[in-house]
Amino acid sequence: MKEKQRAVSGKPAKIIPVQWDATYFFERAVRSLDRYHYDKALKNFRRAAQFEPENPVNHCNMAGILSELGNYEESNKILKWIVDELDPTMTECHFYMANNYANMEMYEAAEDSLVQYLEEDDEGHFIDEAEEMMELLTFELARPTKQANVKSLGGMREHDQARILLEEGKFAQAVKLLEEIVEQHPEFSAARNNLALAFYYMGQFDRAMQTILKVLELDEGNLHALCNLAIFYQHGGEREKLANMLSLLRKTYPFHQEHAFKLATTLGILGDHEGAYRHFSRLIRTSGSVDGSLCHYAAVAACQTGRYVEAEKLWQQGRVVDPQSEVAPYYLDYLAEVRDKGQQPAPVSYHYHLPFEEQIKLWERLPGEAIPERFKRDPLVRSSFFWALRHGDRQTKLQVIQALGMIGDEEVREALHAFLKEPQEEDDLKRIALLVLRSLGETDSVEAVFGGEPTLVEPRRIPTRLPVWEDSWQDVLDEALRRMRPSYDLVQQHDLLTLWIEFLSRIYPDVPKIGKPGVWAAALEYWTAKMHSRSISFEEVARRYEASAATVSKHARRIDEICGIQDKMRSANAVLQTRPRDDYDQE
Repeated sequence: MKEKQRAVSGKPAKIIPVQWDATYFFERAVRSLDRYHYDKALKNFRRAAQFEPENPVNHCNMAGILSELGNYEESNKILKWIVDELDPTMTECHFYMANNYANMEMYEAAEDSLVQYLEEDDEGHFIDEAEEMMELLTFELARPTKQANVKSLGGMREHDQARILLEEGKFAQAVKLLEEIVEQHPEFSAARNNLALAFYYMGQFDRAMQTILKVLELDEGNLHALCNLAIFYQHGGEREKLANMLSLLRKTYPFHQEHAFKLATTLGILGDHEGAYRHFSRLIRTSGSVDGSLCHYAAVAACQTGRYVEAEKLWQQGRVVDPQSEVAPYYLDYLAEVRDKGQQPAPVSYHYHLPFEEQIKLWERLPGEAIPERFKRDPLVRSSFFWALRHGDRQTKLQVIQALGMIGDEEVREALHAFLKEPQEEDDLKRIALLVLRSLGETDSVEAVFGGEPTLVEPRRIPTRLPVWEDSWQDVLDEALRRMRPSYDLVQQHDLLTLWIEFLSRIYPDVPKIGKPGVWAAALEYWTAKMHSRSISFEEVARRYEASAATVSKHARRIDEICGIQDKMRSANAVLQTRPRDDYDQE
């Protein structure tokens, strides 16, 4: 019959090839798991393992499904085979075996497996769960459990401190602590992972990449490291490597919630929102309690995949479980707004906070000039500043240096010290950084590179090309800067500094004798205010410096004669007046 049909049509039959490989069956297994069809999931995981028999993850997936089905004995046979023969580094299998033994009420065997897990596992991902199981076993065995030499606890307390520093955005301090941990515990992969992230947040991309590759050299299957490496590939624009890594991550189906969360977040950042939605949805279904952040992550993934009704439900759930947060109400209002306008939502960030632009708007509406404490502690805000200080354009770096001066903690000091030593950074930006350090109370000499040459600089003495720098010249500068704060920002203070250096450089060696520093300081402030279109008079500035208006005027004229300030200001105004009107309006 088929031959007749082919003869009548005169056309060859179309055959669509199906690629029967491990990935195909793995994806079918995941879809079955999402529908709670464990028998079908087990069947497809078995087929995936047949295609990739050397991949321990496929076998571990099978063991996990068997455990879900209550077939604990068969699950343990697979897990034991994995650690005995296939991959002894998968020490988490001992923890899974302990769970299975406990479910079979074989408590002594569970105790042995649990002790083996604690003594062999480097990272301690299940350390909290292991403690809970030990308490259960103590009760069931009616005796104290065996003492274990917990391998993963080496450096754990210090690592917890480093994690807190990372969460607070204190990246330089975290780096110091993590480097000490890694030196003492070279196989502590979690510490290396966080060290790589700290470098990344600080904008030190090369060091971040070197660190994460070292993690994978020690533990090639480390999921956190693989996820971080994928993010680094995306940042570096390495598309082919990113595609290969993304393909690997899509095949991964972690059972541990921490791993699942890391994978889901990474997929979302990489643009695989469908994969992120699948994992976040599973976490919500299987978690004992759901917090506002998880609701937000799942809502973002739903929104990015066009599931707007589901996204709205998830944000509503997030508003209930975390009523103090502004995030869910903001995005619910945003969804309602774009729906009323008949528009599609723009891409939404997975970070659990208001968009950065909205945070800045809130900041600007607050009274005073100080940055609110919550902005100072926000790791995203801080990492944005540190990143921009290394990779931004000149104007961005200038704004960041000023903002860092308002944060003013130890982390800022270290970032500015590192900035001063960068040969490629502009000298005038470094002078502003010195002004910030000076305002933060820095008095010791600091290492810096000015004019391409390494040097030691006192924060109160500004580097110049003058052959000498007299104390009296510094006194003028100190007096001006002291009186200008806080009415003038750092850029204006820097312009005063630059004007003073220009005057001294042009007139040298015939520098006039400095009798009263305040008079020269007043003249400098007068011209600085004029250059920034601020209303000021000789009488006003003279009163502030306790000098006579006539003397301030005399010194101001002398500075103008040498530096040609009024000519420069007239030239600048002429340029503005001759610009095309439409260009001017775009500023």
